[in-house]
Amino acid sequence: MKQERRFFGLSGNVFFAGLVSFCMDVSSEMIYPLVPLFLASALGVNKSMIGLIEGSAESMASLVKVFSGWYSDRLGKRKRLMLAGYSVSTLSRPLIALAGGWHQVLVARLVDRFGKGVRTAPRDAIIADSAEPAWLGRAFSFHRSMDTMGAVVGPAIAFIALQIYHSTYRHLFWLSIVPGILAVLLIIFFIREKQAPPVQAEAETPQTSGSRKLDRRAWFFIVIVAIFALGNSSDAFLILRAGQLGVPAAMIPVVYLLFNLVYSITAIPAGIAADRYGRKRLILAGFVLFAALYAGFAVAGSALAVWVLFALYGVFMGLTEGIQKAFLATLIPEGLKGTAFGLYAGAVGFAALPSSLIAGMLWDSFSAAATFWFGAATALLAAVLFAMLMLNMKYSPANNRSGFA
Repeated sequence: MKQERRFFGLSGNVFFAGLVSFCMDVSSEMIYPLVPLFLASALGVNKSMIGLIEGSAESMASLVKVFSGWYSDRLGKRKRLMLAGYSVSTLSRPLIALAGGWHQVLVARLVDRFGKGVRTAPRDAIIADSAEPAWLGRAFSFHRSMDTMGAVVGPAIAFIALQIYHSTYRHLFWLSIVPGILAVLLIIFFIREKQAPPVQAEAETPQTSGSRKLDRRAWFFIVIVAIFALGNSSDAFLILRAGQLGVPAAMIPVVYLLFNLVYSITAIPAGIAADRYGRKRLILAGFVLFAALYAGFAVAGSALAVWVLFALYGVFMGLTEGIQKAFLATLIPEGLKGTAFGLYAGAVGFAALPSSLIAGMLWDSFSAAATFWFGAATALLAAVLFAMLMLNMKYSPANNRSGFA
């Protein structure tokens, strides 16, 4: 039997899934930091409406993620859903380029997030299926690192286009189609289907499938992540806060580039450390760091503080994003990876609409600081609940899959 080719110790699927995400994030992050500025300055949209647009888009993604993950388990095939999701997101780029009002921007964001919803859980399940258990942290952190490196290159392209070539927002929106097409081609030619056994017919719905098979500790972790996400509002508010504190509009892509560069650099070392020393400790540290960061955004009084906080925000993302998925993978029974990752991503997405609405309303009704104090409080609550989960797992039998002891 022919041995699978490996890249830096990683399977081909893990490596090329990282490249796919790199290309798509180049596409997305060329325009994402500019969308709130485009809405606020070019279209005159207020903060509450920006929160509604971003929250609605993420909620759209969350609805689709749950079904897509469950369906990929039932189907036993994931590549076609991954391909469909990336293709739909790429097709959303012309919609935003042609938008003449906030309604059109909302439609473009909904289409983009629909594509994200279709692809996320099947892609994560492919990574989990293709990685050795001892390398789960490295596999997911490599994926996040590549994804985030795309989020470094994307804003860099935006900065060069705006500053040197004096391009408009719309020019960038059109240009972002190119890396999206590259992502689709990589899936077609390099991602290999891992033939997972389909879930038995008794699992009729996403809800019944998950409730019958998932460990209660997996459910509790998903609830914790949802509580945290309730205060982790759209990064659009961080961008608006940066502008409020004196960062020029042309430098916003550079600030976002810094965040993503730090994120990308820290993700792989964090994943290796998590595999070696324990994933739970790093997740807990991430929640506490986030609370401190949002408190920092609440009290910040200068543009210099913005640069420091965005860099530390990158450290937080490196410590948590991929490692949370690697931790969840250890709690998932065989045959339900797509369902579990769909529920995880769905929980985060379901919280996005109220999260962004609350953030926008607090900003408009009280102050920018109120938005970030709320996020700090929910992060601390998530940290306390996760510490309780850690204690339960420490004192429960390792092979107890029935839930809390």
